[in-house]
Amino acid sequence: MKPRHKRFAIIGGGVAVLGIATALVLNAFNRNLVFFFSPSQVAAKEAPLDRTFRIGGLVAPGSVKRQPDGVTVEFAVTDTAHTLTVVYKGILPDLFREGKGVVTQGRLDESGVFQAKEVLAKHDENYMPPEAADALAKAQKGGASLITQDKPAAGARP
Repeated sequence: MKPRHKRFAIIGGGVAVLGIATALVLNAFNRNLVFFFSPSQVAAKEAPLDRTFRIGGLVAPGSVKRQPDGVTVEFAVTDTAHTLTVVYKGILPDLFREGKGVVTQGRLDESGVFQAKEVLAKHDENYMPPEAADALAKAQKGGASLITQDKPAAGARP
């Protein structure tokens, strides 16, 4: 094999290996990427039906209902403009309260109910995920409001 052909084969092989490695990394990154949507974006059908995503907002006052099995909880997440029903099977965080900030991760089912696999509650009086704060600010510019209360939700531990 001539040196010129040998050099071309090495460069071609290197480019192919680099291309395959890049494709594998991007594919793995895409599978683990979880997008955030507000209830208004979900209502506008911007959220995907075929993949996991997060929604954030406030737990609507009076919306928390514990199912008879003792583990499943249904509640509503709102951005003051739209409300989305969430069903979660598991133990809610200690800081979970009606009228307080929450981020849930899961999938939207065919009936429009969000099936949560994870529920995250805000950890102090001043924290709210930036995406949730932006969504609430946009909704409140439209004239919506929400009255908050500090009593624990029906499904939360005392």
